[in-house]
Amino acid sequence: MPIHRGGGAWWRGAAVYQLYVQSFADGDGDGTGDLAGVRARLPYLAALGVDAIWYSPWYPSPRSDAGYDVADYRSIDPAFGTLADADTLIGEAHAHGIRTIIDIVPNHCSDRHPWFRAALAAAPGSAERERFWFRPGRGPGGGLPPNNWRSIFGGPAWTRARSPDGTPGEWYLHLFSPQQPDFNWGSPDVRAEFEDILRFWFGRGVDGVRIDSAALLTKDPLLPDMAAGGEPPPGTHPFVDRDDVHDIYRSWRAVAGDYAGRVLTGEIWLPDATRYARYLRPDELHTVFNFPYLCCPWDAGELRSVIDATLALHAPAGAPATWVLSNHDVDRVVSRYGRADTSFGLDRRDHSQPVDLELGTRRARAAVLLTMALPGSVYVYQGEELGLWEVEDIPDELRRDPIFHRTGGADPGRDGSRVPLPWAGTEPPFGFSPPQAAAQPWLPQPKEWRDLTVETETGDADSMLELYRSALRIRRAEPAFGDGPMTWLPAPDGVLAFDRVPGGDGGGVRCVTNLSPVAAELPAHTSVLLASGPLDGGRLPPDTAAWLRTGPTDGGPGLRAANRAVGGGPGPRTANRAVGGARN
Repeated sequence: MPIHRGGGAWWRGAAVYQLYVQSFADGDGDGTGDLAGVRARLPYLAALGVDAIWYSPWYPSPRSDAGYDVADYRSIDPAFGTLADADTLIGEAHAHGIRTIIDIVPNHCSDRHPWFRAALAAAPGSAERERFWFRPGRGPGGGLPPNNWRSIFGGPAWTRARSPDGTPGEWYLHLFSPQQPDFNWGSPDVRAEFEDILRFWFGRGVDGVRIDSAALLTKDPLLPDMAAGGEPPPGTHPFVDRDDVHDIYRSWRAVAGDYAGRVLTGEIWLPDATRYARYLRPDELHTVFNFPYLCCPWDAGELRSVIDATLALHAPAGAPATWVLSNHDVDRVVSRYGRADTSFGLDRRDHSQPVDLELGTRRARAAVLLTMALPGSVYVYQGEELGLWEVEDIPDELRRDPIFHRTGGADPGRDGSRVPLPWAGTEPPFGFSPPQAAAQPWLPQPKEWRDLTVETETGDADSMLELYRSALRIRRAEPAFGDGPMTWLPAPDGVLAFDRVPGGDGGGVRCVTNLSPVAAELPAHTSVLLASGPLDGGRLPPDTAAWLRTGPTDGGPGLRAANRAVGGGPGPRTANRAVGGARN
């Protein structure tokens, strides 16, 4: 098999493509993406230059939360295909040199999972109910929830179940929607089940797992009320980042160790760096997602602080950093960078801010080169490589995200980042479904995406797609990129500059990103490998990044701020100038 990059520790410098199955490509014409659509588009992903695909949950699910409500962890949702289709897809991806990462959802399952249905039918105190968090209510007749915990999706975190005779019964915990009951990880059944699930998929050729909500699995068995007045101190929260969660990941690491080259990656949102780093201990997870970088505003000082903190956090564990600009839970980067406030937080999706798409695209292009030049692995969320923006005008009646519905529309939710991809043509569905398909895509596509289809952008040197292809190709070919050291260079305010130099005394690559409002002089270099936008002679315009080839003795005078501002910049699909490098 042509699986070659990185050897046994391939994830340390990998480029991973996050594939949201239902929105990637529709092979059977029902308006929902599926595995047949993915198989047909594997050549596209191979040409893009990614090393692995991370698939959103592909299991049987009633889809109350886009598949993160799993009804069967050892099968494939019929809307996507069959288990045999998944086996074929894994093998065909390997033949293209692409590894497979799947999503494991261990905090909760679907309320239609056989275990939960059995628990509803069983008596209080039964072994079936011990796999979940069933408790009697408080107050007269048990009519109040067992405690005051709130759902991450809004509303209470408890729902009252019906007893087998139809009368109100115990309450069950769900940190997300009522259709997603939380597992009780104090149950030996739960621990054994998930270790077996890992073995099931590793045995089928899956190369890694992304662990959803990885810090939430264990709960304080006393189920205490949350105190008023904000978040509790680190390490004292009753259901976030409890010390006993690490026992789970030590056992999972042992399972992964029985299979060569498997990786465990955790979705962990924690503000405390010391506790965050504990998940990267040598006998726990291989990598964790870098959310501070994803949420950081387009500001040189803040980005440098996040980069420094990330590298410092990973260094003692010897673990590689991960870098990501977008995913299925956050607003698309083009829209975020086009707003006055370019930061992001899960608790404050603000679609009331106007978006300057030209500015956002120019900054997103620069961010691509900055991100891909950093040490470690990089994640690309599908559609990011096309320059898609957040779709903010989805009609309320078509929205699917439970966040939107459980907050009464106060939070617009995540549907806008999950709209199906545009592949070809000038009208929706833009080749997402076969030409003869009658069904419309499960979420509507903006007609303006006609300028952002794969067909339109392919071969256009100014397009976002060709920028990504060039960047990924150079990143793969350059020994200086991927895992390894970096060195900051002196630079004026608003400019980030660093060197990536491989072992020995050979030349390396210098990444320069200008986040200031004025142009900056480029440092000494032997050639320009790639730039996110047009250069102004020897100057780097605002919101532009460049990769520069450096020789063994290059030092240069450093960067100097220009005396005048340079206005303008590339439009939404302009300015990929690959000077001195070939182009796909």
